[in-house]
Amino acid sequence: MDTNILLESGTNELEVLEFTLGNNHYGINVAKIREILTYQPVTPVPNSHPSVEGIFMPRDTMITVVNLKRCLGMPENAEGEGLFIITNFNKLNIAFHVDTVVGIHRVSWEAIIKPDSTINTEQNSASTGVIKMENKLIIILDFEKIVTDISPETGLKVSDMEHLTDRERCDSPILIAEDSPLLSRLITDCLKKAGYTNLIVTMNGQEAWDKLTQYEKEGNVREKVHCIITDIEMPLMDGHRLTKLVKTNDVMKKIPVIIFSSLVNEEMRVKGARLGADAQLTKPEIGNLVEAVDSLIDKSMD
Repeated sequence: MDTNILLESGTNELEVLEFTLGNNHYGINVAKIREILTYQPVTPVPNSHPSVEGIFMPRDTMITVVNLKRCLGMPENAEGEGLFIITNFNKLNIAFHVDTVVGIHRVSWEAIIKPDSTINTEQNSASTGVIKMENKLIIILDFEKIVTDISPETGLKVSDMEHLTDRERCDSPILIAEDSPLLSRLITDCLKKAGYTNLIVTMNGQEAWDKLTQYEKEGNVREKVHCIITDIEMPLMDGHRLTKLVKTNDVMKKIPVIIFSSLVNEEMRVKGARLGADAQLTKPEIGNLVEAVDSLIDKSMD
């Protein structure tokens, strides 16, 4: 699915595909979508997760089909109804079985409401954001969490960090912008295991930018932040907008920026490079994240 927004840089906007499950309206970032297909028969896989309907192979590519209604505990339709939203993130091709597709909305991240702790906790994040549109609420589901719950090995590969023992402590301050409480904790735990103890954790790009501008006013932003790690999808301000603001700032532009996101694919890598990102990694590559931090901090200190 080609959209112009993929070619634009740092606009702090996204396109959301609205779809339905029963009478409820949900959303997914268009950047995650490859295509939309009408329902096709699937082949069940023995001993698979209950939410997995099975597999099918359009154009010789095997794709796992996840029944979203089953994931969310909703009554299911008769077999053969609905649509498949084919997605690609974290280097995985997955189809989500939904009822109908309503359309695409272009919105600012500033307009996306961050769910509070009653529905978005570290252990149980149901949604990454909510959009109020006319007389309805569109809930942007946490698709990464859904897939990780089904197959935990698709999440952050914390096992990649097992070799990082007895490393020297490093006081280089690292600023992290990540809206998922679970991923934020896992990233900070892994960095601490790698010896990085001076971590500044924020929940979105706006919070991170506020910190940076505060340090700039104090005249010590380069001393206060030696590296920035940012997700892409975040309410208020996304990681691409944050990267653009940093890299177009005469004082901050030499601070290394690492984009660490499930959305790092070929198109997004081009966009991140145009914005000046120093490294771009997909979410499972936590071991590579530490290597990138090591390398970029060393270079920035030269």
